Amino acid sequence: LQGRRPRSHEELHQRQDLFASLAAVISTPVALLVLLSALLHAGWNCLLKASPDRLLDTVGLAVAGSLLSACLLPFLPLPAPASLPWLGATIIVHVAYFLGLVETYRDNDLSLAYPLMRGIAPVLVALCMAALGEPLGTGGVLGVVLIGIGITLPSWFALRQRACGNSRRWYAAGNAVIIAAYTVIDGIGVRLSESATSYTLWLFFLDAWGILAIGVWRRGGSLATHLRRRWAPAVAGSLLSVGSYGIVLWAMSVASIPAVAALRESSVVFATLLGHYLLKEPMGQWRLMGALFVALGAVLLRWG
Repeated sequence: LQGRRPRSHEELHQRQDLFASLAAVISTPVALLVLLSALLHAGWNCLLKASPDRLLDTVGLAVAGSLLSACLLPFLPLPAPASLPWLGATIIVHVAYFLGLVETYRDNDLSLAYPLMRGIAPVLVALCMAALGEPLGTGGVLGVVLIGIGITLPSWFALRQRACGNSRRWYAAGNAVIIAAYTVIDGIGVRLSESATSYTLWLFFLDAWGILAIGVWRRGGSLATHLRRRWAPAVAGSLLSVGSYGIVLWAMSVASIPAVAALRESSVVFATLLGHYLLKEPMGQWRLMGALFVALGAVLLRWG
């Protein structure tokens, strides 16, 4: 059904009704793929946090993703015209997201800033999609709430005690709003696109040029030298980023958007572990408790 264009207005309405009635419960294969996406997403965020120059490495990641997408786009159909306004809007939002990441990670731990960003977002997504006619069931609502609490709890305690940089700690909260915005936009856009793969690759192909323009404006001649020296992390990060978001957009085309958004944010568990074992960040009791809340919320989303 998703692979071809509707032949009549009646079929179009049937397709829209199908999307509107997607169950909040995620099937096991989709849930496992979303968890894989969560691991990939935490991985490229760990690479960015560990970077000696986050702005230029963000540019490198975006450009590498754009080149990768350009190699694949000739073999794919164009997204359906109905999705193009959503694609245009999300490109702008994604540029803001990447710039927000650079500022967020400047003096905040990955295992604190990342959960704060990702914890607020699924709750906002669930509220937006409920307003648009795609509410979660009781189990799904409880799952979103528990995931939100589990993801956010360690960060709020850290904010009170010191571990997030005072000057930039609110970048994480602001980025959560941006994450929620592009999740809703892309969830709708990918359903209208008739090709999740094409929509994803066009997004990564186009948003890189805004990020590149900002990198050239702010850093000028040092950009080319940096990209030649750091091409390997750029390629690795782009593969993780494109793979992660491609899985999520596909999942949102076959399952409930708020449920997928909430389960994907279990990436905070992976980010906490990567931050502790690779970046040598502390893992206190609040971070462990938060991970348990996330796990319980994920179970409720799966079976609720």
